[in-house]
Order: sequence, then structure tokens, then C-alpha cells
Amino acid sequence: MTSIKNNEGVRLVQVSPDHAGQRLDNFLSGQLKGVPRSAVYRMIRTGQVRINGGRARPASRLAGGDTVRIPPAQIRGERSTAVSERVREQLRQAVLYEDADLLVVDKPAGMAVHAGSGLPWGLIDALRQDRPGEYLELVHRLDRETSGCLVLARNGPALAHLSARFREGTVRKYYLCLMSGRMPEAVIKVDAPLARRRNDPEGRVEVDETGKPSCTRFRLLQALGDYSYVEAELLTGRTHQIRAHARYLGLPLAGDPKYADRKSLRDCRKLGLNRIFLHAHRLAVDSPAGEDLEFEAPLPDTLRRVLDTLER
Repeated sequence: MTSIKNNEGVRLVQVSPDHAGQRLDNFLSGQLKGVPRSAVYRMIRTGQVRINGGRARPASRLAGGDTVRIPPAQIRGERSTAVSERVREQLRQAVLYEDADLLVVDKPAGMAVHAGSGLPWGLIDALRQDRPGEYLELVHRLDRETSGCLVLARNGPALAHLSARFREGTVRKYYLCLMSGRMPEAVIKVDAPLARRRNDPEGRVEVDETGKPSCTRFRLLQALGDYSYVEAELLTGRTHQIRAHARYLGLPLAGDPKYADRKSLRDCRKLGLNRIFLHAHRLAVDSPAGEDLEFEAPLPDTLRRVLDTLER
């Protein structure tokens, strides 16, 4: 990867084949280590970061040979990104699968995948500190509140291959969730476009005919009083897709602070639920080596106890 710096401190970085297929925001976080994630997004949003001279979005995918314009940025002290041994050990125990191309971890609820929005570090930072010198890049994301299967690439070709599979929608993703209310049918497929709410500081999305195509299949596993224990299959991969589609059905996810109402949240706390009931429990993808791989993360004990309470 070549880098040229001008008199104003701007760098022009040529993307190497190892980073082909990577999202622009993740690439910048690697180039600007220690810079807050919020600052990275601001640089992209204001047009300071460009790909081949043109404006881009955080989710823009890079190709080998692209030239990325990177402005100078204020870097935080290294001390602020230090991750404790306890957290690193927690992630060692959370590894579900590992080979030469990919690493799959059972992401804990409450842990962001990357730094930003006031968070000095994320899961990717913790793993890189625990594995110094290793190539590790996020292939996709999970919301901070969501637990379960998260895939990381361990080399450039693997990143390009896996990113393409997620982008093409060929990765099969299944989540376990608890919906507030009774599902009227055993299987409900929601095919409804989603768009970000305007001027919403919470970053919520809603069904909007002008939005991006979004499709989720909900399958009832167990009716539990006024709740439905459900497996949700993501047929597309939009931000907050399951959460917004559940809300659209009038069945918001239990414990969801962004899409459920206050009464629902109070009722969930009485059940001992202090987080959103959403867990990425199963994921299937074809590996760079041509194998069909499937991973499964067990339901966390905190969520299992909620189900046990409802079954009594």
C-alpha cells in the first residue's frame, strides 16, 4: 500500500489487494488508529475523504488500486484504547471457529464491534491487541446490544470473498428473538423497504416506500403468554432490520430501547430482561477455501433465564 503526503497533511493512499472489498469506514479506522469513529464518519460525510476523487459513503466498498484521500486527523493517546486482560480473555473464550482465512466469535451483548460514539475501544480493537501483528478485519457488524456470531477475515483475499458473500446476500443469517405480543401466524414474511428516520438522533429506521428493499422471515418457535419466541431469518441485511420489521408488525422486540414503548420495557425489566432479546445464533457461508461452513452460538444464560421465567 503506497501513501503520498502533501503540504497540507493530506494523504493519498492506494488500496492494496489485501483490502479489496473492505468498507471505507473500516479501512479508515485502520489507517487512522486512535481517531474516534465519530470523527471518521464526519470526515466522510463532509467530503474530506474521497475515493478516486469522488465523494463516498461509509459503506462504500474499496477495490484494489483505488486511491483514497485521507485528511489529517487528531489522534487520541494510546492509553485511551487499552483493553483489559479480562476482556481479552472473555473474547478468547468466545471463539467459535478459526482457520487461516476467518475467525468467528460469539460477540457479547453490550460490546461494540468498534470504537466510536464515546467508546474508546471495540471488539476489533480488543482482538488486535490480543493478537498483535495479525491481520484482522470486520466482515460485517452486529449492533452493540446484540450478541452472537460475528465473522472476521484473517487475510485480504478472505476479506474480499466474505464481504462479497454478505453483499450478495448469499450468507444465511438466523437470529433468536423474543417479540412483545402474539404472532398471529406460524410464519410471517415481512417484505417492506426501510429508510432512516429524518433528523432522528437515535439512528432509527422505519418502513418507507422510498427506502431500501428489506425482507425478514419470522418463524414462531414457542408462544409464551403475551410473548412470542421467534427465529428471524435475514433475507437482506439492513441496519436495525429485524428490530424495525418487528415494530412494523406491532410486535417490538422485548427489551428494545429504541423501538419498544416504555410500558413494554418496564414489563421486560420485571422479567429480569435488561437488554434487547436479540441473538445472532446461526450463520452459514461458503468459505474462501470452498467449504460450506455453518456456525452456531448458544443462547446466552441471561436470555435463557427469561424464557424459563415465561415458561413457569
